[in-house]
Amino acid sequence: MLNGQRILRTISIIGLFGVLGFSPGFASEPPPPGETGSVSVRMYQLEGSLPSDDPNSSQWDSVPGSEFKLAPQVHWPPRIQDVTVNSVKVKGVHNGQELAILVEYEDPTEDAADAAALEFMVGDKPAHFAHGQEMLQVEGGPVNIWFWKKENGKAVDMSAKGFKTLQAQPKQDVQAKGAWQNGIWKVVFSRSLKTDDTQDVQIEPGEWRSVAFAFWDGAIVDGLVKEKGGQKAVSSWWYIRAEPSRDNSIFGWVILGLALAAAFELVIVRKLRKGQSV
Repeated sequence: MLNGQRILRTISIIGLFGVLGFSPGFASEPPPPGETGSVSVRMYQLEGSLPSDDPNSSQWDSVPGSEFKLAPQVHWPPRIQDVTVNSVKVKGVHNGQELAILVEYEDPTEDAADAAALEFMVGDKPAHFAHGQEMLQVEGGPVNIWFWKKENGKAVDMSAKGFKTLQAQPKQDVQAKGAWQNGIWKVVFSRSLKTDDTQDVQIEPGEWRSVAFAFWDGAIVDGLVKEKGGQKAVSSWWYIRAEPSRDNSIFGWVILGLALAAAFELVIVRKLRKGQSV
């Protein structure tokens, strides 16, 4: 009888830890296969308010980030051969309703024309990272651009579908705030995960979206702004996702399984006892 009870308890414990060990798989998936290094931004879920208006908030310190290389925009005029910003560190958080994305990059001087932008594909139609421009093997699709400039300190919610189509949206849904210190810019963009604007990217927790980055050094060199318009540091498309809430329903099944195992054990024990008394 005792051996039977031990076996049942062992099975129950193995089942419990097996399910617990498997449960994190419901909350996250790896970036698309075939990529190495930083290829994605994970917007981790926090409880309560987000550090949306404070790039230097201590909340950002515990958030893992990713780093992406940048290069001069040389595809179309006006081209630039050398840029100030060579890489950007990106962190993201959300609370199920709102999101905040922090970009951090080196820029030795604080200038009025310093600027930063995030770009997203809208929907599932492939688009080139240059304003959704049509390319040889890419028909071109709409993009949503969040643009911030030091001069006015505000974000502009913009749309484009190819060159010379970039324009501010009638409805502005994005906010941004920047802080420069010791040669480092930190700019935080914030918005609701979802909006009622069809021109906006819609962020559904658990779904991968495409994101690209662009930065301008507004320093005055020989009487002219060093980087403006198409003269900027850019990235290609990468991946971004708002992490889904952990599915805790699996723990209910664990508890149910343990209860059934205990009931089964009780039935077996009673039967064994009856057999001994005969």
